[in-house]
Amino acid sequence: MLRKILDSKYFQIPYRIIKAIIIIVMVTYVTFVVVQRVSGNKSIFGYRIFTVATGSMIPDYEINDVLAIKEVNSDELEVGDDITYLGKKLDVNGKIVTHRIINIKIEDGKKEFITKGVNSSAEDPAITDDQIYGKVIGKIPVITTINHIIKNQYGFFFLIFLPLVTVIFLEIADTVTEIKLEKKKVEDNEDVEEII
Repeated sequence: MLRKILDSKYFQIPYRIIKAIIIIVMVTYVTFVVVQRVSGNKSIFGYRIFTVATGSMIPDYEINDVLAIKEVNSDELEVGDDITYLGKKLDVNGKIVTHRIINIKIEDGKKEFITKGVNSSAEDPAITDDQIYGKVIGKIPVITTINHIIKNQYGFFFLIFLPLVTVIFLEIADTVTEIKLEKKKVEDNEDVEEII
């Protein structure tokens, strides 16, 4: 009975589609995580990838959005650009921050950038070009969607965990059924040999 269900085209087509989607999602996400971890989030071909950790840029960027950052010359940056930088002062010290440039000024012969989160009332401490990783060029839609699903407990359970467990269970059931069929064939062949 189980063999008939597993071999049915009404089961096989959706099963293969779900299996392919799960594999594509997992490979895409794992590749993203591995590249981010292995590279130490260093620039690859002039680009970096960062995940939004706070709500300071809502509504432009939500928590867990994945952003592509392009290295640019600081002379190309303008007021209104979103940049990612390494904080070196006060409460952003040692943190990677993505905020919007609200002012650019020259202080002691050096260009300084004043940034602020879209959803923040306070300005960040002034930064210099050596702190800037790059300019935000946008969200990476597929990775962002996967990231939002995986980091939401219900999304993870219903769209990742449950389908993955189902695929594993069906693969095991298929393997067990194949083993039983092979064993039955061997027993039937032995019975035929005994009769002869």
